[in-house]
Amino acid sequence: MLTQLTVSNYAIAERVELQFDQGMTALTGETGAGKSIVLDALGLAMGGRADAGTVRHGAKRADITASFDVSRISEARQWLEEHELDDDNDCILRRVISRDGRSRAFINGQPCPLAHLKDLGSILMDIHSQHQHQSLLRKDTHRRLLDEFTGAENLADATRRAWQAWNTTRQRVHERQQNADEAEARIQLLRYQVEELDRLALEENEQQRLEEEQSQLSHAEGVLHNCHQASLICTEDDTSAAALVRQALQQLEQLPVEIPALAETIQMLNEAQIQISEAGDNLRHFVDDYEADPARLAEVEERLSAIYQMGRKHRIAPENLPELHQSLASELASLDDGEGSLEKLEAELEAQRADFDKVAEQLSRAREAAAADLDQRIAGELAQLSMPAVQFVTHLTRNREGEPAAHGLEEVEFLVSANPGQPARPLAKVASGGELSRISLAIQVVVAQTSTTPTLVFDEVDVGIGGGTAEVVGRLLRSLGNNGQVLCVTHLAQVAAQCHQHLFVSKFTDSEATFSRIESLDDTGRISEVARMLGGVDMTEHTIAHAREMFSKGQATHH
Repeated sequence: MLTQLTVSNYAIAERVELQFDQGMTALTGETGAGKSIVLDALGLAMGGRADAGTVRHGAKRADITASFDVSRISEARQWLEEHELDDDNDCILRRVISRDGRSRAFINGQPCPLAHLKDLGSILMDIHSQHQHQSLLRKDTHRRLLDEFTGAENLADATRRAWQAWNTTRQRVHERQQNADEAEARIQLLRYQVEELDRLALEENEQQRLEEEQSQLSHAEGVLHNCHQASLICTEDDTSAAALVRQALQQLEQLPVEIPALAETIQMLNEAQIQISEAGDNLRHFVDDYEADPARLAEVEERLSAIYQMGRKHRIAPENLPELHQSLASELASLDDGEGSLEKLEAELEAQRADFDKVAEQLSRAREAAAADLDQRIAGELAQLSMPAVQFVTHLTRNREGEPAAHGLEEVEFLVSANPGQPARPLAKVASGGELSRISLAIQVVVAQTSTTPTLVFDEVDVGIGGGTAEVVGRLLRSLGNNGQVLCVTHLAQVAAQCHQHLFVSKFTDSEATFSRIESLDDTGRISEVARMLGGVDMTEHTIAHAREMFSKGQATHH
């Protein structure tokens, strides 16, 4: 349930703080006072499209916060828990819109994608607007309303997803059939290229290893010569490094007296003699074991030549050949025997059609079962709205040749017969503006009665209605409020007189700017506002008395 709405610097509202109770809340005021500010702000808090032009003139940003009590809304609590945004039984939706048009969204103080506001908002609130009168002329609106009444939105979503999967595969099959010759030529080329790369069988980092081996083999003679000379210099004759170190040691050992300061130096020369001898031994062993292998060098160079040639052929660096090999093999598999083969695509298409038919038939049965109930309920509401002779029919027409569609296997259209004995015809061809308003209200009230959304918002849905019918509209909206929360913008005194809570919207201007003000009315204020709605600016005692009677009747009727 909506508990509070705070609006800052939005349109002509500088700062508005509203508290909401359970039941029916009416918003009234003169035309242009800013009644739409509340509903527009709620729409933005629910993730609606933002417009930089709605930021109040002179302000940097607009800030809208809507607070909800979700203690009795298990679906909302579950959604918050799944997204790790839960905060006891509180749910605070916030939207900040900058003057440059950018906006930010928050749920319980945490930044979130705008899509999250839309998802959560659809659970918390449902807005019915006067523009639905026009949308009621479209078949897609008829289908959506029937599915809402049926409670089949999830089934409709599943049907749409199944159709999308089937349609995507159908397009792929069509493309394969249209391009069969090109596809076959591509397969032949891929087979040749993959077989060629298979024969090359290039291993990862093989090129680098071969290049290093080639460098060593091609310099084998120089390596042997230099290592042999180094061995001679270390240990092989009287002028070798080892011999010279021994001579130095002999000179120090023949000193006439022992000199402690030279002890460390003598130790260093002893260690050097040992290391030089070991190095000389290692060099001799290396020279003895090292073989110059011209045959291996030729083999390595031949292998490298094949790798370089393959790289030039495919116009890529040789080190990228393994990646190309894998890519070409994958494409060949998808076109030849893999997921992209025509036979497998056709089999997949058939399976996806079966999946679609299964879920779409379930949706069709649900729609057929609910259509008669919807017709009966709407007829009952129309009778209360002074249209007892109108016959309302939810007409289901199977798609031509059972062709799948995103919306299912049938078209849904609302038909009406304004007079007994006349065939039911489409709304646009039968209903006048006033009749369409009442039919729209009846449909919305019936659908709302089956809605699990705790807060229902009606934006001037009573337009085009007056007299005794307006009083019935008020009763219908209040009855919805008795079981939840209803917010309605209305111009009808008969409707406003029956609400549980009354918010009055007014506009005032100072020397520099225009402001909108919204206040909650007590009983005295409510009677005055009902009188204004009845009699305009100049209120007489008769008007006030009429308003007091209407208000008393509106409140007493429901006790």
